[in-house]
This record gives sequence, structure tokens and C-alpha cells, in this order.
Amino acid sequence: MNPTDRLTTPMTHQLAIYDMDRTITRLPTYTPFLWHAMLRLSPWRIVLIPFLLPVFIAYGAKWIDRKRLKEIMQSTVLGAHVSRAKLARITTSFAEKTMARNIHPGAFDAIAEDRAAGRRLVLATASYRLYVEAIAQRLGFDDVIATNSLTGLDDRIMARVDGENCYGPAKLRMIVAWMAANDIDRKQAVIRFYSDHASDEPVLEWSDEPFAVNAHDKLRRLAKVRGWTILDWGF
Repeated sequence: MNPTDRLTTPMTHQLAIYDMDRTITRLPTYTPFLWHAMLRLSPWRIVLIPFLLPVFIAYGAKWIDRKRLKEIMQSTVLGAHVSRAKLARITTSFAEKTMARNIHPGAFDAIAEDRAAGRRLVLATASYRLYVEAIAQRLGFDDVIATNSLTGLDDRIMARVDGENCYGPAKLRMIVAWMAANDIDRKQAVIRFYSDHASDEPVLEWSDEPFAVNAHDKLRRLAKVRGWTILDWGF
């Protein structure tokens, strides 16, 4: 069944799924969030930053994966755990800063157009849910699929990923799981997906309407071969 056929099917779900970092935002958000939070919660931890160099070397050498890299970075910069209550004001101020300084102009227009067309807006990102939800709320998204954090006693956010890092093939698995949890049949859904990076090839290939947005060279070449629409929101 092609997308046009689905549009004539009763109960069709219209989904617009967006990646976030460098798709909606101009720059990545994870490291800036950690820096933003560290300076407000425990600025003394800046002295620990040089100790992350071997960690980045290990990641570059593929001795550790992105999930473990994130966990070590968060543990170093914010500690092994931090209370959700303390993080609440931090995530709010970071979201406001992001909205003011780090959103591509064209992203606002695309989101508004998808909303006006009646599409359900879903943000699917490798960034952490703990700060992404505040940004998604301000952008008007209906749902968030993101990397989750383990929660410990007394509602403390641990420096550990709960489940998979929402990146590459894992992002597609997490989207499919979210659809199942929301009773959305893939056969009765028309899905458009926006991303800047070739790591999202599995989701782009799976979607009905793939968009390579602000694409880096590898994704731009891939989009031309696959016939995917190429957009630039950075005007």
C-alpha cells in the first residue's frame, strides 16, 4: 500500500516525526545541556572535564559505544545522580535558551504546517528525555521518543541510560514500539520523517515521506540516490 492509498483508508494516522539535533536545532544539545546544568548545580566539576579526554579517545577507537559515552559524560559533569526537582528549573531555563537561540527558522514553519495539516507531531531524538520534553512542549509536539534515564530512589535521575540509546537502528525500534503502545497500525499510517544525519537511514527508508533536512554530505548523497526530498531550514 502506498501513501496515497493509505489516505483513503478509514482511521488513517498522519504522523510527522522529527529528529531534533541539527534538524530542528542549529547545534547539538546534549553537551550544551550538561554544561548549562553543571554551571548551575555543581560548577566545581569543571575541574573534571580534562578527565573526559581518554573517554573520547576510547569512543573514537570504538572501545565504548555512544550509550556508554553519554553515561560517563553525565556522571562526570552532573554526578552519579541528581534529583528531578533540582533538574526541573535547569531543564526549563535550557529549553528557553534553546528556543531563543538554537532553532532553525524553517523548523518553526514546517512544524506549523504539519500541525495545520492535522498530523500528529512526534519528536524522536537520541538526546535525553529529561531535557527534551521541555523543548518539545514549547515547539508544540504531541509526543516524545527519546533516550531515557534510569530513575533511582527519591526520584533521582541516574547517570545511566534506561533501555536503548535512541540512535540509528535503535531509533526505528523505539518508534515502532511507541506506535504499538499507542495502537497505531503501520498499515494505517502515513509517516513523514525529517532528519539531518545518515545515522537515521533506517527510519528514513521505513517512512513514507522521507526528508533530508540541513543534511550533511553523506546524507545528501544518500538522499539523491534514494530520491528523498532535500530541505534546508537554515535560512
